[in-house]
Amino acid sequence: MMQIYLNRLFSLSPDMIEKEERSSVSDYDWKLHGVNRESMNFKELKGKVVVLNFWNSWKPSSIAEMYSLQDLYNHYRNNDDIAFVFLTEDDDPEINKYLKDKKYEYPIYRSLSTYPEPFVMNPIPGTYVLDKGGQIAIYKRGVADWNTNTVKEYLDQLIAN
Repeated sequence: MMQIYLNRLFSLSPDMIEKEERSSVSDYDWKLHGVNRESMNFKELKGKVVVLNFWNSWKPSSIAEMYSLQDLYNHYRNNDDIAFVFLTEDDDPEINKYLKDKKYEYPIYRSLSTYPEPFVMNPIPGTYVLDKGGQIAIYKRGVADWNTNTVKEYLDQLIAN
């Protein structure tokens, strides 16, 4: 618990990537098993702003940022221009127990095919934010506070463009 608390205490808003420095997702054809949602292909999200978080239910740094990601998800959950994908390698029973215990509702998936470039699973946590054109607007390794006015204003700009 102390490690989780310290991670939360020292987490900051993630840095945004300047438009001219952004890299693009190579291919959206990526099959995802829905744990608490329907399974899907990542290409269904093309043209949307996407928040993609790699996490594990047992890792203190992942646990530390989940409350802020849940709050961010709650803020945008009814906006069709933004999608959230929380990707894990945990097993379904383990994830379902975690969700029940923590009362989190964000959409969780497991990968059924190779990750598109340039996504990497490690280190965990790792979060990408894609703009509507498939460029990486934010990449944060480690813990961040995602439920800040700065992040929301930036996401609102990405949604509007």
